[in-house]
Amino acid sequence: MNIQQAIKMAFRSIMGNKGRSILTMLGIIIGIASVMTIVSTVNGMNQQSLKQFEAMGSNRIDVQASLYNGQNAFEALYDYCNSLGSDLVLGVTPDAYFSANVVYGSKSSKAMKKNQENMWNSDGGANTQVALPPELRFGSDQYSVCNNFQIAAGRDLSKIDIRNYNQVCVLGARAAQNFFNYADPVGQVMQVNGIPFTVIGVYGEKDPDSAWSMDNIIVFPYTASRILSPGMEMSQFVVKAASNKAAVEATSRISGFLTGLTNNGQSGWGYAQSNNQWQQSQNEYTTMLSMVLGGIAAISLLVGGIGIMNIMLVTVTERTREIGIRRAIGAERSSIVTQFLIEAAMICGMGGIIGIAIGTVGTRIAGKLLIKIDIWPSIGITLGAFLLSVALGILFGIYPAAKASKLQPVEALRAE
Repeated sequence: MNIQQAIKMAFRSIMGNKGRSILTMLGIIIGIASVMTIVSTVNGMNQQSLKQFEAMGSNRIDVQASLYNGQNAFEALYDYCNSLGSDLVLGVTPDAYFSANVVYGSKSSKAMKKNQENMWNSDGGANTQVALPPELRFGSDQYSVCNNFQIAAGRDLSKIDIRNYNQVCVLGARAAQNFFNYADPVGQVMQVNGIPFTVIGVYGEKDPDSAWSMDNIIVFPYTASRILSPGMEMSQFVVKAASNKAAVEATSRISGFLTGLTNNGQSGWGYAQSNNQWQQSQNEYTTMLSMVLGGIAAISLLVGGIGIMNIMLVTVTERTREIGIRRAIGAERSSIVTQFLIEAAMICGMGGIIGIAIGTVGTRIAGKLLIKIDIWPSIGITLGAFLLSVALGILFGIYPAAKASKLQPVEALRAE
């Protein structure tokens, strides 16, 4: 008997017992759908994190410090980071957030806050075209270097802007679109808490697909904090290291400086962490999470495989006479084994296809509900899920197939 004949016989057997076949597939369907949804969702979350890291740029070190005695750690920490030298550090900037109402014409950030209530689509996804209020940050002339921004129009902040307390700002691409649509914002004056600030530049777009885009920012000279946020403690910095190796060295030195500045945590607190370290930790965490959750979901696959084996044993018992006739007219043991293995593989393969379809829908729903992005299972995960289902059919079909092939023709023909 050739493979084609074995497939036809297996298909007829499956269709002849539709109810049993569907119940047999159920464990495989649930297992494949669960594993696929979990692994694809975690993988999508990891890819989203990697995309954000790439947008921010590599070798970025986040530094933060605060002193308990009321003193400001800004000058000491800022000066130290700048003193590390160009072989280790390419740029240093404060990266402090503050709140204010930004107004241009009829548009204001205060009015944009109301848009947050209307930003969700009916399918649960975020409407990336909704104008949300921008994030307002204080930075230095090296803000774009440290945060991987490129100037698309106008110019960047300069040392003169910092030193002379110039009332200027640079817009992210999304902020420029939200306030000015497609008009050129350079040279226009915006009111920030009623204080005029001139737009001197616009950053190029980095993150067009996210609702909470990192392009939706407005950066002001950190010296403008004296009029926009008096008394504010600038405790957060971004340091751009020259290389991956330099990031490790710079992080170590800054951490050592923070230990001394805070008296080993007695008079304050601080930390320094490169996004290279954070990304590595994130990758390790998501890999472990995928393995743990995928392992839990795989238990249903094991149960489904055992169900396949039990049903195939029942099938062997029911078809004992058929097996005896085939053996009596010269069928080899290998052809009996092949027929039952193909039947088990087809049942699991069909269950796997249904499970993949359900898993794809589950992945889409999980992406919308958990992280508000569109996630599709990768080709590798989809193909792997199908091959896994077929492999389970073969694995758990070996024993029933072997038992069927060992039936003696005379004894099999006597069975009723």
